[in-house]
Amino acid sequence: MKRLLIIPFLFVCSIALAQTAVVMPDSLGWRLGSQAYTFRVFSLEEALAKMKSIGLKYVELFPGQKITKAGTATTAFTASAEDRALIKKLLKDNDIKPVCYGVVSGKNEEEWRAIFEFAKDIGIEHITTEPPMNQLETVDKFCKEYNIKAALHNHPVPTTYWHPAIILDQLKGRSNMIGVCGDIGHWVRSGLDPITCIKELKGRLLAFHVKDLHTFGVKTAHDVPWGTGVSNISGVLNELKQQGFKGYFSAEYEYQWDNNLPPVQESTQYFLRVAKRINSGN
Repeated sequence: MKRLLIIPFLFVCSIALAQTAVVMPDSLGWRLGSQAYTFRVFSLEEALAKMKSIGLKYVELFPGQKITKAGTATTAFTASAEDRALIKKLLKDNDIKPVCYGVVSGKNEEEWRAIFEFAKDIGIEHITTEPPMNQLETVDKFCKEYNIKAALHNHPVPTTYWHPAIILDQLKGRSNMIGVCGDIGHWVRSGLDPITCIKELKGRLLAFHVKDLHTFGVKTAHDVPWGTGVSNISGVLNELKQQGFKGYFSAEYEYQWDNNLPPVQESTQYFLRVAKRINSGN
């Protein structure tokens, strides 16, 4: 009898989950998805199912994730046509759009072309990257050729693009096809105020990796649900609304790897509440 009662309960729960799509107010021009790296201990097939279960409609793919649990092929930019077709099928089946791909960089022009070819085939809008500074001209060239943007990403100090001033200096004279993917958590790890960074990068921001951390200025700081840490996610979103930012946000939760779907869902729901409040003028 208990089993008979549990089955309809689970059915109702599954319907409720399927109806919790994360939908932003249209006027903001914001899209919220997840970095597949959040679920790196799982295959892309499993990761997309997790994203779908909490209503996410967008994803940032990363190179090297197994495509299926049973297989060995990965999401590397060298993936075969057959493997790319499987990636696209999984995305379509889960009704999730691939917006970005990264963090990825090429060693030479041949690899950069392969990256852009992969992005074009999958339907990627921009490539998240940390290329050597002497390759930026090559990146800019391919961005224009393929009409796919590139977003410079920051890892913590002392990596190449850790500080906004460094990025801005390297973007001088570059086309608007190259912008910035600001990693909020890595700014916090580097002892930088995210709002100050965003103000400095105004006009060049394409996307964000969103992290809220439990402490400031410490490289080993770990993720916490958004709104409960020191990253001031609410303040970040308010500043972006003031700037008129139109772009993409990737949830990147790099903690409790085996069971981080609950805090990711809590975080995305927090983001949605703040976005709706901002949109209403409150």
